[in-house]
Amino acid sequence: MRCPFCGSENTAVKDSRPAEDNTAVRRRRGCDSCGARFTTFERVQLREIMVVKRDGKRVPFMREKLARVIAIALRKRPVSTEQIDQIVSGIARKLESSGEIEVASQDIGELAMESLRVVDPVGYVRYASVYRDFDAPSDFAAFIKQSELDED
Repeated sequence: MRCPFCGSENTAVKDSRPAEDNTAVRRRRGCDSCGARFTTFERVQLREIMVVKRDGKRVPFMREKLARVIAIALRKRPVSTEQIDQIVSGIARKLESSGEIEVASQDIGELAMESLRVVDPVGYVRYASVYRDFDAPSDFAAFIKQSELDED
């Protein structure tokens, strides 16, 4: 593993432990050259998943991007980074176990909304406002009303 600080390839694992409900390994590493410490995560990747965007472009699925947009929706909400990691891991597992190598970005958005609905209702509405491109306050009201009807 190359050091992100000095670029040296001489790094050593100082500590390893399970992470994300035992679906990943968190490793604390130290650089033998500059002494810096950093953390890496190791996960099983069953297959490379390609995301098909609305405009037809295909890009690789990136857990980090999904985690970032979910974290933005949950900013200043009582949800921990571990919970966000669990949401992202759950979505990634669903995508990998589906057997599909190409997934529409809308499907990933729907999975994220499903997860957020359970975890934090405010984060759910925030995410939906961007994902569904709300233009006016009435869009929020209509979405919330529809969500309440769907719960019944």
